[in-house]
Amino acid sequence: MTSADPAVIHCDQFIAHPPAAVWRALTDPELHARWWAAGDVRPVVGHRFTLDMGPWGHQGCEVLAVEPERLLRYSFAPGSLDTTVTWRLHPEGTGTRLFLEHAGFDVDSPLGKAAFHGMGDGWPDILLRIEPALAGGDR
Repeated sequence: MTSADPAVIHCDQFIAHPPAAVWRALTDPELHARWWAAGDVRPVVGHRFTLDMGPWGHQGCEVLAVEPERLLRYSFAPGSLDTTVTWRLHPEGTGTRLFLEHAGFDVDSPLGKAAFHGMGDGWPDILLRIEPALAGGDR
């Protein structure tokens, strides 16, 4: 995580799978549930879905931008956190460098500040789960 903008979380992770496989991890509901949260995620602008965040409840999302195998952006928890999650995929050698930007935290509110710190600490570990999920589920 960098501190260039205190209300934005930045992470990146090298994944030893091609962009098509990483894209599938981000957009296939069954595979997505293996590494992060269950929900009907789909790479279609305007698609609304809910992620089951366990103890943090069901969080609504809406797909805002799609560039297949390159970019996926969606709103996350509108009405409460009002943040945006952006995934960028870049080919790197025989794998993919996956960049995450989670932006829009209101760090002046108690909820926003707690979410920013919790997710800032949590995202790196979550990203580490993608490669094992792909290794167990490559088709």
